[in-house]
Amino acid sequence: MAGKSDKFYITTPIFYVNDVPHLGHSYTMVVSDIIARWHRLLGERVFFLTGTDEHGEKIAKAAELRKEEVKAFVDKLAEAYKACWKGLSISNDDFIRTTERRHEEVVFRFIEAMDRNGDLYKGEYEGWYCVPDETFFTDLQLKEGRCPVCGRDVQKLKEESYFFRLSKYQDRLLEYYKANENFLAPKSRSAEIINRVKGGLKDLSITRKSVKWGIPFPMDRKHNIYVWVEALINYLSALDWRSEKSDLFWPADVHMVGKEINWFHSVIWPAMLFSAGLEPPRKVFAHGWWTVEGQKMSKSVGNVVDPMAMAGKYSVDALRYFLVREIPLGDDGDFSEKALRLRLNNELAADLGNLAYRVLSITEKFDGKIEGSPELEASLDLKGIEKDMQELNLSGALERIWHFIKACNKYVNDKKPWEMDGAELSNALYNLLESLRIISILVSPFMPETSDRLNAQLGVKSGLLSEAKFGAFKGKVKKGEYLFRKIDA
Repeated sequence: MAGKSDKFYITTPIFYVNDVPHLGHSYTMVVSDIIARWHRLLGERVFFLTGTDEHGEKIAKAAELRKEEVKAFVDKLAEAYKACWKGLSISNDDFIRTTERRHEEVVFRFIEAMDRNGDLYKGEYEGWYCVPDETFFTDLQLKEGRCPVCGRDVQKLKEESYFFRLSKYQDRLLEYYKANENFLAPKSRSAEIINRVKGGLKDLSITRKSVKWGIPFPMDRKHNIYVWVEALINYLSALDWRSEKSDLFWPADVHMVGKEINWFHSVIWPAMLFSAGLEPPRKVFAHGWWTVEGQKMSKSVGNVVDPMAMAGKYSVDALRYFLVREIPLGDDGDFSEKALRLRLNNELAADLGNLAYRVLSITEKFDGKIEGSPELEASLDLKGIEKDMQELNLSGALERIWHFIKACNKYVNDKKPWEMDGAELSNALYNLLESLRIISILVSPFMPETSDRLNAQLGVKSGLLSEAKFGAFKGKVKKGEYLFRKIDA
């Protein structure tokens, strides 16, 4: 079995199943998938988790509006998420649902561990509650009397509740942030979290008597556990906490989340883990949001992007490439089909597709032995690519890969292999074919289908990152279709 040093555990949030997946969900999945695939390229034992969050008042009301039984409603939407991720070439190792028995059992054990530590007590909660966001807010947090997250009306609620002594962990959290500078990522978001924690933490209400669709509180079955508390525990449920699997993979290496849920993952979750006697994750990375041609995605505006429709129109790999190439991970981005087409036409088709087709066409007509010396090796900044990926600078890594692709195209234009023959042509083709083989390895996390097609055309098997270096070309070329074709508006 692999040891702790060569394991890698990455998670996405579990997505709230009150509606079908959209571009924002897909972005989280694609970047997490790329990171997981990269670590597999390194030869590590990877566990990549996603899933669905299926409890809470909002989901019960959504099912009621559609006149569906709530379990049947969440079953149907969970399948929609699974189908979407399969369609986007997502390589998750598990899919956890909070309505599964395995999740409930770990939640019970986790809550009991917090209770044994003296961190839970009974009290009464009064506050402003936003049903769509399943979150309480103070008077100071409200914006013009409305929810500061979604802008909707809030309602005053007062009820008996059990509380978690979150305030107890304020100093320990601040110490952890200081000792683990890479925990809060990207750096641009760390100051906000640290300052809020320094400003003081209040104990957290973790149960609801009024919400019936949820997991019972083990110490008092008249209460259900607050959805945001039990949902976070999914990262341990999928590992069957206290098993050999959880011993290997915990703590998680990366929790990939949207910036709107950073507080829950960077403050509440590590405090809960401290209470249960566990280490926090190594990193919480809060990525940005996507607008659509300058506007926030909204059903009422009618601009919600269907990721599967985009993948069907432009290809899965073109969509994956665009989402990562367009913006640095952590920044906000703006989606437009025009921008996607430009990337597809000018980079995927003109650079990579054209390079592969030209080289393979010439190679098919050459009947000599392919061998030579690596003249293109100096154009490949493999250490830079590895550094970018280690730092989750995915767009930077792609930029370096594309620099190499452009260098290969320049090599073709300068050498003009169609005018060569004999040893000179053999050397040129050696450089270009080995470059394509290496490119196929490097782009495989980003565009797995393209990598598979290119490998088939080169007649080689997919390789690990350790094989992304010039050696003897052992493939058998069989030119196929263009990897990408330009698309007119």
